[in-house]
Formats: sequence, structure tokens, C-alpha cells
Amino acid sequence: MASLLGIAALAGALWWGMFGLKPYDITDDAFRGRYAYSPPSTGLQVQLQAEPGHAQSLRFNSFDGSEVQGRILYPSDPALTAKPFPLLIGLHALGRGHVRWWKDSNRGQPTVEQTHRITALALQQGYAVLALDARRHGHRKDPQHSVLELMDDLHWWGKREPYERMIVDTVRDYRLLLDWVQSQPQLDAGRIQVAGYSMGGQMALLLGGLDSRVQAVLAIVPPHLDNKVAAAAPINGIAGLRDKAVWLLSANADDYASVAQNQALFEALPTERKRHLRFDSGHLLPPGYVEQISPWF
Repeated sequence: MASLLGIAALAGALWWGMFGLKPYDITDDAFRGRYAYSPPSTGLQVQLQAEPGHAQSLRFNSFDGSEVQGRILYPSDPALTAKPFPLLIGLHALGRGHVRWWKDSNRGQPTVEQTHRITALALQQGYAVLALDARRHGHRKDPQHSVLELMDDLHWWGKREPYERMIVDTVRDYRLLLDWVQSQPQLDAGRIQVAGYSMGGQMALLLGGLDSRVQAVLAIVPPHLDNKVAAAAPINGIAGLRDKAVWLLSANADDYASVAQNQALFEALPTERKRHLRFDSGHLLPPGYVEQISPWF
């Protein structure tokens, strides 16, 4: 038995030495440089298609030429409204898609994260709501390699670059689209808020910390990330959240972030306009959490 334990320990040490993710340092300039973006040489061309109920599907080619698809929904007809709408940008969870901000189910699977109800709440408060598919999600899925394979490669084989690129380039997609938002007279460029669930909460913190055009952040059960994936860790960009309205929603039995880790993230937020809502649940929050975020708007 002792020899078997020794072999197992040796195998574990060899795996860690060869494949285990190890922290690395990233300077503030290098971190922000990863999220810098340039519009396409022909300028950003956003194609809109009208949908029922004051909605439009949208698509555009991002900074690297890849196609991005999403949707924007207005609380009323923007052509008949004198004042521009404040904007909520919704960022979906890992393995989901922008459709989860509009529908209570998709392909027979319920929207258990309740993001569609956040959309309904935002519309009631007069906000337009916009959401895109993240890289490798929704219309952008890689048919040869699932996002779960990407996560396995990250955790088992230490391949952090594909994961970091997925997060970084998705945030860059949103930053590029903010250029378009600023040019739209029906949208109030001075009132842009972002909300995200899980991976979306992670990216909401990143987007809010990197882009001054975002005034408020709602981060719902973001996973804890450290410098093993430094380029995708929100803690490295939170200086940009200074004086913004930032709410953190966490779960006391979350498999992806401990109580101590969530508390440390909250304490590190450099703003007095912050609030921490804790729930006695796992990563999936109870449906009633949505009503509690109304004052964030």
C-alpha cells in the first residue's frame, strides 16, 4: 500500500511539474494592452434587422474580422421617444448564449440563472438591453471543439492561452461595440451599465474596470480567478472601477468561489458605491435574487 501511495504521489508531482497551472505576473500596462482594440479598417458596420416587440438583431465584424451576433431590445418604440434610453449590457454564463437574456428556456433547457428576468426588470425601469454571444458560444461555437474541452485543457493540461483569449477577445468585442453605442441617438451614452452571471460576471468586472464608458457593474457569482490566468482575472483590472456603482452577488456554497474569496474581492473594490449580497445557495442563485437588485438600476 505504501508503495502505491508513493507512486501516486510521484505521478501527481510529475503532473504538477509538467502541466499544472502556475501563477505569472502581469503589469498594469500589459494587462490593459491585452484589452486594447482597433476598429476594422473600413470602420465598424453594425447590421440591424427589426424583430417583433421593439427589438433588433445585430451583427458586425469585430476587430479581427470574426462575426459577432447579438440583440438589442427597447422598452418602447425608440422612434417615438424623445429621451434616449439608458443601456444595460448583459453578459451570459459559460456554455450559454445571448438568448438567455431574452428567453426563459432554450432548446428545452430552462434559463436557470434567471437572466431573462433581469432583462424584464431593466425594461420596466426604462432601459434598453443589449447582449452578444461570447467567443466560442452561441452562434460562435466551434463545432470541432466545445468550450468544455477548452476548460478541461485549462485545468488538466495547463493550456491557459485559449481560455484567456476567449475572455479577452469577448471583452474587446464589447468595447468595440461601445463605439457604436456612443453614436446612437436613441441610447444614452452617459448611462451604460453592465451585468453578468458567472463567466459573464467575470467579464462584467473586466469590462467595467477597463472602459470608462461603463458607469455601473453587477457581477453575479463570478468565479474566483488568480494569476494562474492573470490576463483574465478581474482583480488585475479593478482599479478602473474606482467610484463606480459595483454590486457583487455571491453564494455561500459556490463551488467556484469560496466565502473568503468573495469577501476579499468585495473588499478590494476601490469604490464606496459598492454592495455585497450573499445567498445561502450554490452557484445557482435562488430565483428571488432578481427582485433584490432593483435598486442597482
